[in-house]
Amino acid sequence: MRLTPIALSLLCLPFYAMAVPSLTGQSGLMNMPDARVEVDGQYGLGYSYDSPYSTLWTNLTFLPYLQMNGRFVGIRGTSGFSGKYQDSYGSYKDKVIDLKLRLLEEGAIAPSIAVGKTDMLGTGLFAGHYVAVSKQFGRVDTTLGYGSGRINGAFGGVRWLLPYGDGGWALLAEYDANNYQKDFRANQTFAGKRQNGPVLGVSYRWGWLGAELVKSRTHSSINTFVSVPFGDREFVPKIYEPAAYHVVRTRPDAQAWRSDPQHRLGLLDALHKQDYRAVSLAYQNGVLHLDFTNTRISDVGRSVGRAVRTALYFAPLETRVIKLRVNRRDLAVADYEFFNLPVLTAYLNGQATREQLRDVALVSYADPDKNREDFDALSTELDKGVDLGLIANEDGQSIQLKGQDQQLNRFSLAPKLVMYFNDPSGALRYEVNAQASGQWRISPRNYLDAAITYKVFENVSKLDNPSNSLLPHVRTDIAEYKKGNPLRLGQLTYTHLFQPAQRLYGKVSAGMFEEMFGGVAGQLVYFPPASRWIGELTAEAVQQRDYQGWFGRKDYKTVTALASLHYKLPAGITLTGRAGRFLAKDSGVRMEIKRRFNSGIEAGAWYTYTDGKDITSPGTPSSPYHDKGLFMSVPLNSMLALDTQSTVNMSISPWTRDVGQQVEVPHNLVREMEDPERQLAVGDALGRLGERDDEPPTGDLPDPAWWPSASGVRMRLNDSMATLPDIDTAAVATALGVSAVAVAATRDKTVYKQLSKRGDNSVIKAWDAAGRAAPLLAVGAAGAAMTLADDPVLVNTGIISLQSATLAGGVSIISKKLINRARPGESGSHVWQQSVSGDRSFPSNHAAVTMAAITPFAEEYKLPWLYVAGGLASAGRVAKGKHWLSDVVAGGLLGYGAGYSLWKGQRNTILAPSVSIADKAVSLSLTHQY
Repeated sequence: MRLTPIALSLLCLPFYAMAVPSLTGQSGLMNMPDARVEVDGQYGLGYSYDSPYSTLWTNLTFLPYLQMNGRFVGIRGTSGFSGKYQDSYGSYKDKVIDLKLRLLEEGAIAPSIAVGKTDMLGTGLFAGHYVAVSKQFGRVDTTLGYGSGRINGAFGGVRWLLPYGDGGWALLAEYDANNYQKDFRANQTFAGKRQNGPVLGVSYRWGWLGAELVKSRTHSSINTFVSVPFGDREFVPKIYEPAAYHVVRTRPDAQAWRSDPQHRLGLLDALHKQDYRAVSLAYQNGVLHLDFTNTRISDVGRSVGRAVRTALYFAPLETRVIKLRVNRRDLAVADYEFFNLPVLTAYLNGQATREQLRDVALVSYADPDKNREDFDALSTELDKGVDLGLIANEDGQSIQLKGQDQQLNRFSLAPKLVMYFNDPSGALRYEVNAQASGQWRISPRNYLDAAITYKVFENVSKLDNPSNSLLPHVRTDIAEYKKGNPLRLGQLTYTHLFQPAQRLYGKVSAGMFEEMFGGVAGQLVYFPPASRWIGELTAEAVQQRDYQGWFGRKDYKTVTALASLHYKLPAGITLTGRAGRFLAKDSGVRMEIKRRFNSGIEAGAWYTYTDGKDITSPGTPSSPYHDKGLFMSVPLNSMLALDTQSTVNMSISPWTRDVGQQVEVPHNLVREMEDPERQLAVGDALGRLGERDDEPPTGDLPDPAWWPSASGVRMRLNDSMATLPDIDTAAVATALGVSAVAVAATRDKTVYKQLSKRGDNSVIKAWDAAGRAAPLLAVGAAGAAMTLADDPVLVNTGIISLQSATLAGGVSIISKKLINRARPGESGSHVWQQSVSGDRSFPSNHAAVTMAAITPFAEEYKLPWLYVAGGLASAGRVAKGKHWLSDVVAGGLLGYGAGYSLWKGQRNTILAPSVSIADKAVSLSLTHQY
């Protein structure tokens, strides 16, 4: 068939290169990956069957160039367990995490280039690496790549977007390079019959939905998926959202407002019907004060807009100013003041611009010391009873019986489903309950929370795989709890909220917090103004509840305490570090990373490292398990046709673990206050006050000075290159360094023999501990200076310090591999013996990183004692016999050279980023200060 000119032109037209999930869930062709990643924030969930593999997969484009993929793979034809679990568990199942990093985005000429790693955590049954190159030619997207591991050698393929219908159809062809013969238990499964080679397929994508049919020489496969754009602000139009209040009425004068309570009660009633609760009103000398909590509207500015719009219909005619205080559960968040009501009215009616409104509005963080107590009317004066109804698709429930009054009292009766995956005695465990829950506002800032559950049916109690955890069983006895009474008291907690200062929130709780623990707890959270970090302190004194689910207790008691720092990076990323004591009396740290997308959906992961020795499989006494998992928080307002503050929180992690666990206490203040605080910190804090999308396109805080967009990476590189020493100077410095290492090498054997005799001495052990901790402390201090300091010189020095530590550490690692010197413990009396074990010695990484990190601070602030402290700490590695003396000398000199060179080149590279907004354009400029 000969292509006509029209067909050729259709083939060559430019089309957007769309990334599509492969059979593994990661974007690609069919079995092979490509160099594409889905658009930023795209989330996918799907199922594929590719004999013998059935895969439930999920993926997320966490950053514009980084795609994360998780899959739960069942291998048909081979059992997961033998013996008594063989029938209940079924086929072998494995959890897999894949990662793809796009190094280069496709341009007019340049192709897209990506590298990836498969099965990077866990058993490694599908482990491998690959590099892929993709380039689009009209409707044809081509890929070439090379892999090692499961992908064995070269691969490639094409995807042709057909010029028919809605453009969702595509034909695919690839060369499958997977080495199926080496797959896990391939001789027992269909994998042993599969061969690499050509594969054909057809795919169709319609909106969020997609499917792919694949045909190889031995079998057929299928992949179906749904793909959700987390980067969109909302997915469903708000067709069921009530219209803003609009009832034309005659406004009273000030005399009538004071004398007739119906005017005040009318305003309270109108606000109550719009989900405003705990409302307080006061009018004095032309100023109307309004305090409220809105329990449904998610946007703070929009809740203010609807409240002030309603107030304008009821306010006395003499009103000149309206002041509003926004609360969250009685905690003051923000104060809004409008001092030109004609302009405000014009804006609400679409007759004034946002810029005009900014000139007559004042927004500030609420000061709790300025609380009013002389209100004219309160919500408690409304005799409305309880709004009771059967409600669908609200608060994360498909159906519920819900009631709430004019205060913050509420209750609900709803079904509750909990699922657990991958226990040896059954791949899927579930629990279905009927739960009655309620919250009673005893008085302002005092709450009683209760929940009673009735077990409808479950199979968690059938778990018969006993835990071998040597830690206190704080979570692993979950099956025993499920065997208790069908009717259980899940929660009964009293909470007192307090606000000692502006942007400082606290709580004290007592009672039964959750199914397994009760006691007393406290939390204190601080949101600094115009800052990227949040400080948090939590402490709990708890006792384990018994298995029956009422008021009985077990003997286990403990006190937990955690100090947490949440740091907000650009692109909606938040890093969290927690340190302290966990539930099983294990101490350590927990690191979390999450990203908030435009829709408000958050996705992230955590990893906990403690001194708890969890030997539950896959943990062993020599390599204990460390708690880790993935989590997602989904605000339902992005997915419903009605605005709501409700959020669904989900996590995926091993559910019979004791290490790194925490108690779940109601009213988490970070979770409740983070979003309103975020809304106030960006833009003009007016949000969607006018019920229209006219917000400035800032969206986030300006990038910090050390972020690549603001730190001038190219400028720093140029400055560093410009101050490199000439050849003669570099030769002299190198000669001096080599001489120092050579002199130290003559004393290697003598120093080792002298110190090895005292290896068990407590002083030597402490010295070695200092040497191991020194690089962590130095790098941590540099990171704190870079991210938390306000002084631009200190921030710049922190940046240089981290650069120096990275450079010195990299050179040290490469040098170790090239020189391959054995450590003293391996070589004995042979000083320069080659390492057989791969545990190399020269130079010392600890010494190199420590000296590199402290040198910029020592030079900038004239602190020579830092060199002494760093040198002595690094010498601890020699004292314990981990390094030869010459290793530490070489590492220290390497670190000093890196730190001094970068400091000298960049000490004046203090960049002042500034952001300017004009109309709908945002510009970033950098000022190079000397």
